[in-house]
Amino acid sequence: MAVFPVRLFGDPVLRVKGAAVEEVNDGVRKLVDDLFETMAHAAGIGLAAPQIGVSKRVIVWQYEGERGALINGEVVERDGQVEDDEACLSLPGLTYPVARSRKVRVAGLDRDGKPVEIEAEDMVARILQHEIDHTDGILFIDHLEPDLQREAKRVLREQALAGAPGGPSTQRL
Repeated sequence: MAVFPVRLFGDPVLRVKGAAVEEVNDGVRKLVDDLFETMAHAAGIGLAAPQIGVSKRVIVWQYEGERGALINGEVVERDGQVEDDEACLSLPGLTYPVARSRKVRVAGLDRDGKPVEIEAEDMVARILQHEIDHTDGILFIDHLEPDLQREAKRVLREQALAGAPGGPSTQRL
């Protein structure tokens, strides 16, 4: 396993829809392991392959003892809506309220390439939606109201000009 640098806002790979994984092989399983290792090292609770520069539809998460990996994940059912603060390892220092489905059912493949459906609610549902968005080239700030989106981009520009990736944030996805 290896720890990779997390790609930051402005890196083009974060805006590209990831390629579907055609075959779950040892290389994909190593990518899953590397994502887990990188996520742990960065103190995150979720991570997608594009965040380490790999444009593939692979995500991992770990929250309150629940841990998983999903390959070619898609949200197939949504229920309810709740707004809560989100942050992101690729946008350090930013935290904004984002409306997400309270409960989701996602489908994809597990680490062994077997079809899997996951029903999740609350924080795990939020993590899955956030990370699947990453595999579609979508960042959490894309869900913000226009005024908050402008503010977030202003903060990111200021951070870039200062040469700093941002300050600490809790529960970064």
